[in-house]
Amino acid sequence: MSAAAPPTAAVGVPEDTAQKRKAIRRAIGAGSIGNFVEQFDYGLYGYMAPIMAPVFFPETDKSVAVISTYAIVAISCLFRPLGGTLVGRWGDRVGRKKALLYTIVFMGVTTALIGLLPTYHAVGILAPLLLLLLRVVQGMVSGGEYVGAVAFVVEWAEPNRRAYYTSFASNSCFLGILAGAGTAALTSWLVQGPALESWGWRVPFILALPLSLVGMWLRRHISESPEFVRATENGADVVKAPVREALRSQWRPILVFCGASIMLAILSYTWVTFYPEYLTGTLGLPRWMGLASNAISVAVLIPLLPLAGILSDRIGRKPMLIAGAVACLVLVPLAFRVGEAGTFGAAVASQLIYIIPEFFLTGIVTVCAAELFATRTRFSASAIAYNSSFSVFMGITPFVAALLVNTFDTIYAVYAYLAAGALLGLVVVTCFMTETYRSQLGADKFAR
Repeated sequence: MSAAAPPTAAVGVPEDTAQKRKAIRRAIGAGSIGNFVEQFDYGLYGYMAPIMAPVFFPETDKSVAVISTYAIVAISCLFRPLGGTLVGRWGDRVGRKKALLYTIVFMGVTTALIGLLPTYHAVGILAPLLLLLLRVVQGMVSGGEYVGAVAFVVEWAEPNRRAYYTSFASNSCFLGILAGAGTAALTSWLVQGPALESWGWRVPFILALPLSLVGMWLRRHISESPEFVRATENGADVVKAPVREALRSQWRPILVFCGASIMLAILSYTWVTFYPEYLTGTLGLPRWMGLASNAISVAVLIPLLPLAGILSDRIGRKPMLIAGAVACLVLVPLAFRVGEAGTFGAAVASQLIYIIPEFFLTGIVTVCAAELFATRTRFSASAIAYNSSFSVFMGITPFVAALLVNTFDTIYAVYAYLAAGALLGLVVVTCFMTETYRSQLGADKFAR
């Protein structure tokens, strides 16, 4: 077996620090563009769900139609672990770059096809079935996209700035959600009434296709991650069965990540997909106010996440995660209470309170998705962990939140759901998680 070439030599990165950081920025852009496209679609779908509901379901009961539209997302996310495992296995065998090159194309095509689907009035039950099929395919592909992009960025990053650099991957998700919200709001303003329900909602989904083509171009022009090159001797020494090896040797950090990440999934997707609909459908705010207030809070969080990354690179991952879990338990009910005033100002204020736990959790959970696992099986292990917890709860949370409010007639039933996840996360992080912020990327991580 030949000796591994130095990482910088293997990928042609100059020794000069400024040039290295320029290469890292390119890697961040190439890795993050897919996250943007994925969350653009997810945010767009969440915000457009009330408009799409009568397009794909009978109009006899509006609440049931909206819940059914959310249920399609929940069902599709159940397939993310399978898709993520398949893409992760591929990424550990052929490299991060090649796997990510294809995932972004599939995401763009499936999102655009949603905008071309026939209506329930035209084809009956076939309409929601086709929607479900596309969401399932999309969910499977997306199951490998985010964790692969995070692994790619972390493996390029300087060791003492991993959380900082990964915060930009997290930000690409929020930028995608913000773009989805802004596009939904702009579309709802420009195209109103029957035109919005007949064709206006379709246009934003079709826009995902050119976005994915830009992402494909960026990913074609970036080198493989230096860490993957080093750990696999330039791809010559890959693990033959990375999924099996990940389950055998890294089952403990997989379980730790699952326990620690559920709270963030519930927190984030209650906020960005369910809460705007609650503000409009239950509290009676005009739709544009619900969307605009949510967009403002997302815009405020985006510049804060790099600061959270810098802080975590100095004090560690565990203190940030513990602070985030406590903030979930203490501040989320306060946010809901403020929002009950039913004004635009109250809606904005409630969500500015809500983003405090997001500050402590978002980027840190993201970097842990890569740091907890060894390089040679990182893609597979992180895909299994991320999709078995975060992706599943990401998908079911808007559905569960809508169902809880519909059943108990109070937003605090949703808080109880979040509190259960936050308590689980607090116990897991405090008692079982190994600190990773100064660890070597290539080593196996075992919770203790």
